[in-house]
Amino acid sequence: MGAGNLRRIEEWKTALWKIVCKGSSVGQRLAQTGFSTNEMRGTGAITESTYWRFWPKTVLLPSPRSCGISHVARFAWTALCWNVAVVLWGAYVRATGSGAGCGNRWPLCDGDVVGARAQAQTIVEFTHRMTSAISLLMAIGLVVWSWRVTKRGDWVRYSALLVVALLANEALLGAALVLLKHVADDHSVGRILFLCLHFGNTLLLLAALALTAVWLSNGSRSFTLTGKWREVSSIGLGLLATMATGITGAVAALADTLFPSTSLRSSLMKDFGSVTPALLHCRLFHPAEALISACSVLWIVLGSFARRHRFSRSAIALIISILLQVAVGIANVFFLAPVWLQIAHLFLADVLWVLLVLVLADLILDRTSSSEVNVLPSFVKEGQET
Repeated sequence: MGAGNLRRIEEWKTALWKIVCKGSSVGQRLAQTGFSTNEMRGTGAITESTYWRFWPKTVLLPSPRSCGISHVARFAWTALCWNVAVVLWGAYVRATGSGAGCGNRWPLCDGDVVGARAQAQTIVEFTHRMTSAISLLMAIGLVVWSWRVTKRGDWVRYSALLVVALLANEALLGAALVLLKHVADDHSVGRILFLCLHFGNTLLLLAALALTAVWLSNGSRSFTLTGKWREVSSIGLGLLATMATGITGAVAALADTLFPSTSLRSSLMKDFGSVTPALLHCRLFHPAEALISACSVLWIVLGSFARRHRFSRSAIALIISILLQVAVGIANVFFLAPVWLQIAHLFLADVLWVLLVLVLADLILDRTSSSEVNVLPSFVKEGQET
């Protein structure tokens, strides 16, 4: 086959990639590129009855439905970022003691939220409720949009539905904290329990959103669990350890808010004192759990990718985020957990969790089908000359 004909075929391939997502038919757009139908039918051209050893047997082109998936994927990533922002604002509500800003009414607010009479705590709490409501509306929109651009059996549909369910549960847990008066200066066992449930649900929500966004972005729709059960088990334990670290971190942050310290020495004396509240003793679990989970995750990720002789960008970013999170956690202890550093610590925890979920999902899930595509037969007879 001549060099000119090979170049012409490569130009056809590039042109087809550019035109499908613009909503026009292949024939119309090919006419605009200068290729005629006769050229397509000519000797050495791409036909259904020919074979060419240098090309894959099919050229996969995105269908109009696949082009629409890129837009819904952007919306899914936006929803993920929005929910991370809502989580951080919720931490600000807790750190500033604004949880009782609207009284014990939910979802309405017992107090002015605008005007000169509005109190800062009321505005902070009401803003958190409004942003949470927007999150729920975005999740519902994500479900509708995902179902329109995917087909039956695609995992994206179920992960999007899971997002709505987890967001609804998030709202109910938040309402329980308010209605049961587990806010402000309350440090009862009930508040600790609901706080653990609340933050655990938040981690699951971010995981579902991240997987939905990634699956919509790369066109992966259906998977099977890898048969390496030993690796799957270790990854599952790593996820549970990381979740436990996040939950104990939420408890430690609550203790820092309710029982602020004036120095590192006084903070340590409170932690190990015999007459201090139980919440302060619980704070001790977080550093130990964080060290264990960081070591286990690094061992899993480094070992798994070393056996595959490759490291993805997500895995590298995960390793960096773990090291950075440990450094910020140590700074949080030495600087006595100021509000801004607590929020930065939580932000890194959210990023680390999302990266961890994506990296480990890539390790244990084998793709079984790709996104819906248009298939252009591209066969040129082996040895055919022009």
